[in-house]
Amino acid sequence: MTELVQLLSPEGERLHHPDYPLEIGGEQVQELFRDMVLARRLDTEAMALQRQGELGLWAPLLGQEAAQIGAARALDAGDYVFPSYREHGIAMVRGIGVPELLKIWRGTEHGGWDTTQARMAGYAIVIGAQTLHAVGYAMGVQRDEAPEAVLACFGDGATSQGDVNEAFVWAGAQNAPVVFLCQNNQWAISARLETQSRIPLYRRASGFGFPGIRVDGNDVLACLAVNRAALARARAGEGPTLIEAFTYRMSAHTSSDDPTRYRASAELEAWRLKDPIERVRAYLTKNELAGDDFFEAVDADADDLGRRVRAECRALPEPEPQAMFEHVYAGVHEQLAEECAAFTAYLEGFEG
Repeated sequence: MTELVQLLSPEGERLHHPDYPLEIGGEQVQELFRDMVLARRLDTEAMALQRQGELGLWAPLLGQEAAQIGAARALDAGDYVFPSYREHGIAMVRGIGVPELLKIWRGTEHGGWDTTQARMAGYAIVIGAQTLHAVGYAMGVQRDEAPEAVLACFGDGATSQGDVNEAFVWAGAQNAPVVFLCQNNQWAISARLETQSRIPLYRRASGFGFPGIRVDGNDVLACLAVNRAALARARAGEGPTLIEAFTYRMSAHTSSDDPTRYRASAELEAWRLKDPIERVRAYLTKNELAGDDFFEAVDADADDLGRRVRAECRALPEPEPQAMFEHVYAGVHEQLAEECAAFTAYLEGFEG
């Protein structure tokens, strides 16, 4: 058995794994393909909007579509997700609309969606902090005896943070129903994985007392199967799992980053040959599970999404300047009230 769980080769050939069988029909694979295409289109449009000055920042997911869509489609409706700041594909699958997704990046709100309805917490900018939140929530689920699992998403760079390792300690000790999904995209901004760990990341789990799995993060079928098994295990009371989705960040870390300064173009080109979307396209085509009509319809849906992303981003209402003082504390805070009053007086000085 190989170290890397893979059910679909880069050439689109169907593979089988003894521990992760997956029965899936053509229509379901089509849905996964469509999800990935739409996630990529959202990403490319948002990146363009940032370059045009419409968004303050954007964290691209380019290349990580399979890891996210596979995980998202493995979730039950009642499961809860704690994302980092790059899980746009998971957000789309959870039903979060474009305006809600873009608000924080445009700076019109501190957050963007109803976390209770979406069963997904807001984006976490502090690296790794959401893993502790996830474990705390999972411990609550455990004590409520609720049939739910929790998914905590983070990147390879976050594994060097104390919060993540503390989350592993608590999850292992409490046998919490949480799945840790590490999207290892090889680069923590400009730091290679090799500068952070001398062993594959999934092997760290054994030191905390729970299983670790490395999956081909560019294989949506393998990501679906592995996440589905780990989430089922969590719901059954069998404790946490660490999944290392071995993938690659084909774009910048964020729109403020220039990856050409620290990685070779040849490396990027090598990973383009493992494109998660193209391998599903190849599988559907080779097995005559989809034809030109299907792919043209998906492209049309992507074009429609692109138009909506641009229009709905620009239509977001501008907040009043004083709105930044709201929702900072649960109640009245004297110092904050004084600062708000002083700021209001400053703005009034420009009137007339």
